Amino acid sequence: MFELTKYQMPPAVETREKSRRRRMEVFAFLFLAAVFIPALAVATVGAFGFTVWIYQTIAGPPGPPEH
Repeated sequence: MFELTKYQMPPAVETREKSRRRRMEVFAFLFLAAVFIPALAVATVGAFGFTVWIYQTIAGPPGPPEH
């Protein structure tokens, strides 16, 4: 029905776009490596600790039962 042709950008615009894309990829990597992954790790450990704390509040501390 319709024939799509690939749009060719001028070389200067294409270079700028590649440079911008590269900058955004580096920014995304740094954000993931320095902010998101450490925050996710802290949240995971915190959630596990909270879960254990709530469980011990309900079931009592670990160890043999007292007589």
